[in-house]
Amino acid sequence: MPKQKTHSGAKKRFRFTGSGKIMKQQINMRHNQEHMSNRRKRRLNVDQVVSPADYKTLKTLLGK
Repeated sequence: MPKQKTHSGAKKRFRFTGSGKIMKQQINMRHNQEHMSNRRKRRLNVDQVVSPADYKTLKTLLGK
């Protein structure tokens, strides 16, 4: 059987932690930040753990 390829869009957006959780960047941090308060930007700049409902799908996309 051929090898499973890693989804190139997913590998740019998600990463595994050492314990096996999948982290993602929070939404609203790509552009249009000039209207946001500094407090909101600081809060959104922290990575977030992916929900358990999406974990299995992302794990296969990332080739694990």
